[in-house]
Amino acid sequence: MLLFTNPRGKYLAATLFVGFIGLSAAFVAPAQAQVTAFMQSVAEASARDKSVAQFYQANGYSPIWTGRSGRDRARRQALLDAFANAASHGLPQATYDTELLKANLRRVKSERDLGRIEVELSKLFLAYAQDIQTGILVPGRIDEGIARKVPLRNRLDLLTNFAKSSPAGYLKNLAPSSPEYRRLMKQKLTMERLLAKGGWGAKVPGKKLELGQSGNSVVALRNRLIKMGYLRRNASTKYDANLQKAVQQFQVAHGLNPDGVAGAGTLKEVNVSPERRLASIIVAMERERWTNMKRGKRHIWVNLTDFSAKIIDDGKVTFQTRSVVGANSKDRRSPEFSDVMEHMVINPTWNVPRSIAIKEYLPLMQEDPSAAGHLNVIDESGRIVSRDELDFSQYTELDFPFDLKEPPSRRNALGLVKFMFPNRHNIYLHDTPAKNLFAREARAFSHGCIRLRDPFDFAYALLRKQTRNPEELFHSKLATGVENVMPLEKQVPVHLVYRTAIATAKGEMNYRRDIYGRDARIFKALQKAGVVLRAVQS
Repeated sequence: MLLFTNPRGKYLAATLFVGFIGLSAAFVAPAQAQVTAFMQSVAEASARDKSVAQFYQANGYSPIWTGRSGRDRARRQALLDAFANAASHGLPQATYDTELLKANLRRVKSERDLGRIEVELSKLFLAYAQDIQTGILVPGRIDEGIARKVPLRNRLDLLTNFAKSSPAGYLKNLAPSSPEYRRLMKQKLTMERLLAKGGWGAKVPGKKLELGQSGNSVVALRNRLIKMGYLRRNASTKYDANLQKAVQQFQVAHGLNPDGVAGAGTLKEVNVSPERRLASIIVAMERERWTNMKRGKRHIWVNLTDFSAKIIDDGKVTFQTRSVVGANSKDRRSPEFSDVMEHMVINPTWNVPRSIAIKEYLPLMQEDPSAAGHLNVIDESGRIVSRDELDFSQYTELDFPFDLKEPPSRRNALGLVKFMFPNRHNIYLHDTPAKNLFAREARAFSHGCIRLRDPFDFAYALLRKQTRNPEELFHSKLATGVENVMPLEKQVPVHLVYRTAIATAKGEMNYRRDIYGRDARIFKALQKAGVVLRAVQS
């Protein structure tokens, strides 16, 4: 018996789609005997898969794939068509080898064979459904910072609903329905057609090009931006105003400072290959499958690579601000996950995380007991301990028995407000006194939490749903100078995501740098699973 590799790398029997061209002529038996043998075979083949076994128990061990009815034929053809289109979704096409399926149509010799095939088809359907709905990979196995819980579907429900539905429509609707997924899929095809035509041409040499320059490097930049769609075709050999404008458009689309100068950073992004950009799109599609769930009619969307935080209402961005995210070091990278914002804290106390207290502040206080004087030293009973009573040199990272806290103030590390969605990572959004960092192009500086450039406006936008005058309410609490917890009457989902490829509603692609290297690891894992870059003739 030939074998078929499913998306998990295991082998399944692939004597499939029998009945698609008719049962083997060598197999003839009385109808009642056929049914009994088939039912027994289905029961045995499904016994180790609880969901599949429950499905066939509920339907009396009747076929949904291998029967001779028009509905069974429609299901077989719909699955075959879905498999043939798998690569369009960035799935591993070789996993769904339709030619292999067709080559094994004639292998059946008994009703018992047919029963085993019936069950294997259901398993293959479920494997495909999981791949296209919620992804090929397990996020946490790729990078510990991707702490995302994938919204897996109930396998019994999938089979039950599929059996009751129009098969082609049901399979089509398994993919994420988000506008972003559809746009990414369209852009993927555009990039594949571009590859078939030779890509964007030669890379641009040089380290810096700017207004007024001319020469071969300027021509190369002009030609590449024309092929990228940022500039109309022209014969100019100078870095003129039109080329400067095209460079600025490119910079905006890639999260760069739009100064119109093609410096080292801009040229590095200009010279990224179309293959790498296509890989980013495929990774973004996989990430969309990981978040294939209801995100909330109102939700907060923090894209770590874009250094931005947005409030989205009914699919539209109603508020946006710059952010600072975790620095690119092992214990400071911001994680990816979803949770629910419950409240904000005005005039917050900063409870210094244990890791920061012992690794950063304890060494300072061992050298100078008065160091970090803005922090209170708190004992096990919650009392402030005078530093005069302590000899910090007697403690190590393992036995330091105190907590460090910074009381509310404008100099507080959290600023004047923090936004809480309690989680095991101890991550939240907050104000900061270090406003200068928001002017930077790349903003990965924090210990992991997300700092907001406009935290007051962010608070007003959240509170506007529950009070007529959010500014007055907010500042009445702020004026007290003491810590105040402000509950959100309607809690708001928060999604910390990581997207290096973003398809806009205007039909354009935006790209961001892979600041933590996570997308590179994801694409490597996708390749290992069988995903390939391809060129498609238009």
